[in-house]
Amino acid sequence: MVDKKLEENINQFVIVTSASNKDAKSFLNKYKRLDVAIDAYYNNPSEFASASSSQPNVSTNKLNSLYDKYKEADGTDITVEGTIKFCEDLGVDPEDVVLLAVAYELKSPRIGQWTRQGWLEGWKNIGCDTISGMKTALVGLRLKLRTDSGYFQKVYNHTFDFARQEGQRSLALETAQAFWALLLPQGIKGGALTRKDHDQDIKMDGKGGWKMEYNQWWFDFLNEKGGKGVSKDTWVMFLDFVRTIDAEFSNYDMEAAWPSTIDDFVEWAKKSRLGH
Repeated sequence: MVDKKLEENINQFVIVTSASNKDAKSFLNKYKRLDVAIDAYYNNPSEFASASSSQPNVSTNKLNSLYDKYKEADGTDITVEGTIKFCEDLGVDPEDVVLLAVAYELKSPRIGQWTRQGWLEGWKNIGCDTISGMKTALVGLRLKLRTDSGYFQKVYNHTFDFARQEGQRSLALETAQAFWALLLPQGIKGGALTRKDHDQDIKMDGKGGWKMEYNQWWFDFLNEKGGKGVSKDTWVMFLDFVRTIDAEFSNYDMEAAWPSTIDDFVEWAKKSRLGH
């Protein structure tokens, strides 16, 4: 008899991965923790030889009809007004972090813009063609974003280009902070940002890692430092920094190829926050 907790985990596993119940149970029985089991599945989905469930049949006509409902009447794309209506139908706030995962899946080029090709391919890959199905998919995407470090990184990296103004090479400082404020707490609470070594093993040295309050330290430093924008290099490397640094910043290598902004932040944090 399957216990209630395992049953819940199996349901969540299936929502996130679209695997069969049989495979979900096999991975969970072996790896015990839901997040570890999901990571193992993405690394080797055929580990237990049972073929993963195929994606359900998705209707292109239904997806096109939904797209036409939200797109601009005299345009080809869904824009801000249609996005707001879409969010209302899904029952989510337009600023909900899960929409960053949707933006990655549907290859949204920028905030409030969705192309028909990205819409069709994205929802087909996810496996749904109705609003009710999309609502269910959001539950899985939210969990995947919080718990799956590889998926978090993909969404995080896409967010830079998604949030950047057209024609700009960097991300406005205020905009960058707003998206960090959305993403970082999810990864910290869910485990996607748990400190790991180069082999992706969780660090067990007792030194801890990036803490929730460090997010504000980072923002305070950037605001004090000034400057107009955040480069893509700083955006991408900051995630590596968060994933590898210990709680005292004692393992930071000033000689490594970190952006100067992160070098300066470490010096600032040690002096003004950690008292080193």
